[in-house]
This record gives sequence, structure tokens and C-alpha cells, in this order.
Amino acid sequence: MPSTTCLSPNRLRPIRSALGLAALSLAATAMTPAAADTPWFPMKVYDASSGAPKPAEYTPLPKAEKPYKLCVLFPHMKDSFWVAVAYGIVKQAEAMNVNMNLYEAGGYENLPKQLSQFDDCMASGPDAIIVGAISGAGLSKKFEEAKAKGVPVVGVTNPLPPNALPAANYVDFVAMGEVTGEGLLAQTKPGDKLNIVTFPGPAGSGWAESFNEGFKKAIAKNPNAKILGEKFGDSGVAVQLQLIQDALQAYPGMNVIWGTAPTAEAAIGAVAEAGRNDMKIVSSYENQAMLDALNRGDILAFATQYPVGEGAMAIDQAVRLIEKKAVMSLVQPVATAIDKTTVPKLQMDLVLAPASWTPVYSVKAR
Repeated sequence: MPSTTCLSPNRLRPIRSALGLAALSLAATAMTPAAADTPWFPMKVYDASSGAPKPAEYTPLPKAEKPYKLCVLFPHMKDSFWVAVAYGIVKQAEAMNVNMNLYEAGGYENLPKQLSQFDDCMASGPDAIIVGAISGAGLSKKFEEAKAKGVPVVGVTNPLPPNALPAANYVDFVAMGEVTGEGLLAQTKPGDKLNIVTFPGPAGSGWAESFNEGFKKAIAKNPNAKILGEKFGDSGVAVQLQLIQDALQAYPGMNVIWGTAPTAEAAIGAVAEAGRNDMKIVSSYENQAMLDALNRGDILAFATQYPVGEGAMAIDQAVRLIEKKAVMSLVQPVATAIDKTTVPKLQMDLVLAPASWTPVYSVKAR
């Protein structure tokens, strides 16, 4: 069984975000230690390799043929969402007995840092690279360089241009935004007016725009729903809080806040301080704070794309590419809207890391 360590090469040493550590301190009563040992597979997905998504199940190889060297790049580790992806990465690397080093860029504004980290990954001589891309278009030249040198690259969680890589897994972000819009409408009384400001996330990320597109598509079905404004910004709580405070001033008629998980987290306190008990809050994706907030009644709903499963699949996809075995070139998790009625059915071991788990950035095969 591989061992794990927090050490990493000085040249690429990741910096843990204080926000990420704070996210880990949140109560995680929904996950038990036993859940951490529950096999994540087979996982229900869509196989979109041919361009037309088809229902499928994903099951990994039992073990890698050799202790390969994998390099993993993340946009950041600011919240428990990316901690969950990391958990899937680490646990599957251990299960398949491969070496893994993970590095994070510190935020979506740090594309130059991720580009530099990609170069350093290549210089370290990896068998494969896994990347949660800050910008698929921004990394396109790096992808071509890796291809030219015979290093397979796998995309995880964040969207990429079509056929950018030999394998990737990420949700249909338009569909994920759509399920949150449908969830909002399902909990809206006939005739009620919805005056919405959206906070999709960082402009240029791809996923933020797609989330927003899907949400607007869903709420367009209700003639009483109106988008008052769209506020893009980095998916950190501090940035989102400022955007929300500005929107509360600019749009006094706003009664729905829809956006990223950090948006919803920031909104809870902001609307309470403003005395806006009428405000509905919906998150476009999941983290531990969203689960806690839903259970407290502070938010209406959130969507999940099963990030632990995404991390685990990325390791298996990388090994399959290295070993030239059959691989789904594009896997899409099934987006699901979660509210108080559906949260008891949630497969939590695919959504969040256990509360007791501390992120590690390296796995060493034995």
C-alpha cells in the first residue's frame, strides 16, 4: 500500500490556503470514517467519448502494472470542493500503487503560475499529468508540448475545448446549472416573483459561463423570474462577499442569490447582516459548507458533480493512457440537485472527503 506525505519538491512547493484549512474545520457529520473505505465504483456516469453522452458505469483497473509517476495540477485548494477532488486523487493513487505529486496555483487569477507548474511537471519526467485547468484555452500550448513529448495529459473537473486531451472527466456544466435553476423553480410558489442576481464564478474559466447559461435556461421557463445582474469574480469567499455587498446596494429588489459555493457561504452572513430574511440562496456546486448550510436551512439547494469520484477517475484514466488500455475519453458525472428532501439519498463518499482527512500533496508507491 502506498504511503502519503505532505512533502513536495521545493521547486513546486504548494502553499495551503488558510481558507482551505478553514473549510476543513467545518463540521462534517454527514460522513463517517467507514464511508472513506467504501469503494466508489461502479460510478454512474455519461460516456461522452463519441460526442453524444450515453449512460454508463465507470470501474477502474484493479492496479497499475508499474509504480508510475503522476503529476497533478489544481487551480487552488481554497475550499472543501477541491479538497474532495484531491481526496479522490490520493485514495485512487494509493489503491493503484502509483506515485503522485499535487500542486495548486492559489486561485483562478494565477494562470501564469499554473503554466509554470506545468513546465516544472514536464521537467520532472512524469509518466502522465492530470490537470484541473484554470483555463483550457490558456493551457492549450502546454497540452501540445506534452503530446509532442509523448506525455499523456488528463483533464479533471474543469471544462476543456473539444478534443483538447486524450482523456478528461468533468460534468456537463450547462446541465448542472440547469438542475439548480429547476430546483429553485420547484420550491417557488406560483405567482411569486424571483428577482435574481447571479454570481457564476471567474470570467474566462469556462465552467462559470456554462453554469450561468444552464441556470438562465431553466429559470426562463418561469415568466415571473428575472435576472437583474450577473457578477463574475474569483471563487474565493472574500471576493464573493464584496460582490454580494455591492449587489445588495445596487439591486434593492433582489430576492434570489445564485452562484458558487463560496458565493452562498458569503451570502449567508451578508443577508443576515442586511436583515434580508426573504432572500433565497442557491449554490451551483457542492462543498462541506453547503451541506451544513442546507441542513441548517440557510440555503435552498446546491448541485453536485461528485468531485471525489472525479479525482479517482482521473487517476484511472491516466494509468489507462500510460498502459494504452481502453479509456473513456470524456466522462461526465451525472449532475444532481440536492435539497432537504434529497440529501438523505446523497452518496456522500463521492461528494466530500471525510472530516478527519487532512490534504496531502504526495503519494509514494511501494
